[in-house]
Amino acid sequence: MSTSWWLAPLFRQRYPGVRLDSTRMVVPSGEFATAGAAMGHLDLALWLMNQASPALASTVARYLIVDARPSQAPYMIPDHLARADPMVERFERWARARLAQGFSLDAAAHALATSTRTLQRRIEAVLGKSPLSYFQDLRVERAVHLLQSSQLDIEAIAAEVGYVDGATLRTLLRRRLGRGVKEIRAGAAEA
Repeated sequence: MSTSWWLAPLFRQRYPGVRLDSTRMVVPSGEFATAGAAMGHLDLALWLMNQASPALASTVARYLIVDARPSQAPYMIPDHLARADPMVERFERWARARLAQGFSLDAAAHALATSTRTLQRRIEAVLGKSPLSYFQDLRVERAVHLLQSSQLDIEAIAAEVGYVDGATLRTLLRRRLGRGVKEIRAGAAEA
């Protein structure tokens, strides 16, 4: 099941038994496919076309000027999701202040005066991911911001967000965003 990223916390609260993937635009499951986003109907229609004819789907996407968006992740606003729950909001503030130092679930739980189990459950219920995964998202977000808004080299940015070297950060950016450092910086120049 998919839904728009900003509805994910409410959806998870109302339907805890449903497996939700708010990071993907279209989620096929057996005979069904769901789409989540403001323009999800276009994503779903293109996905259906692609099942029959990838060439036709590509042509239609070009005519509609629809980009290839396999994931909603680049469009998500983590601040909005975190604000959906006071504990998650406090965790986000704690995490953003410690990106360079690394992550410890025990330290986070202690700082928030809660148990690790409660923190883990709350983050997963609201955000649909583990505290460590969210921490990694915040690191990636900060790294992208620095790539787009500063002239710092990749080694300096890696150190700022808690990675030992630029190679590790490059690999993470490629894996998470499907883009490299040059592409991310070029995207800022085009915007």
